[in-house]
Amino acid sequence: MAEANIPSLIQARYGPTTSSGITHAAAAIRNSTVETLLQHRSVRHFLPDKLPEGSLEIIIAAAQSAATSSNLQTWSVVVLDDGNKDEVADLCGNQDFIRKAPLFLVFCADLDRLTKVSAQHELRGEGLEYTDMFLMASLDAALAGQNATIAAEALGLGTCYVGAARNRPLELAQLLRLPPRVIAVFGLAIGWPDPAKPTAVKPRLPQKEVLHKGTWRVDGRQADNLAEYDFTLASFNAGEKREGVPAWTHRSAERIEKVESLHGRHVLKDALQQTGFKLR
Repeated sequence: MAEANIPSLIQARYGPTTSSGITHAAAAIRNSTVETLLQHRSVRHFLPDKLPEGSLEIIIAAAQSAATSSNLQTWSVVVLDDGNKDEVADLCGNQDFIRKAPLFLVFCADLDRLTKVSAQHELRGEGLEYTDMFLMASLDAALAGQNATIAAEALGLGTCYVGAARNRPLELAQLLRLPPRVIAVFGLAIGWPDPAKPTAVKPRLPQKEVLHKGTWRVDGRQADNLAEYDFTLASFNAGEKREGVPAWTHRSAERIEKVESLHGRHVLKDALQQTGFKLR
């Protein structure tokens, strides 16, 4: 990734309406890790080049260095670099960048391992039947995935998360031969970004909308904050020559308007039951 100072990266992350107080506070900070984090963007155009030898092992080691609740490590990952990657792409929204990425990781919530550990010690494993355990496994997988993303981007690679790994959960579980109590929660495409098709940093909601100090803030300014973000994102889309993109508030409301908007993920509760997650 291109070198840049932290104030300019923050400016890019929040757009032209960035609070001067935020950039001023960051002016004296120099840190390559923070710079990598601030430059994150979703990359969907990859070169066909393979990754350097050892990259996968480094990325997975970074993933395993993430925090994990009670050190239970309730996640696993399926690595796809050839073979049935085309079929996986079909099940994950039929997205071509998954096929073209040199590496695709499927992060899974994994309670199978603890099921076997419990049986090994002839214990009941009743805790595995509660919703919190699935939430724990999903959070563990998410933390691991974020570490993997940071490691890959620090190596100069591009990444893109794929929530569409939950679109057809039972079919994906069958294709990947996942055991009971294991289910895909997201995918992660990794590869060398194509310099001919660069991806810009997309602005996020202003900090004043998501940051609450001490207690939840109710100040009547949310409508203004969201209108400000609609403007910021519209300016970004115009700069990227993206015509006809709805305002963020409108697009977000449409995304949750009806069950069809979930693209098949409305069956997740039933899929969890069918794959052995008997959640209480």
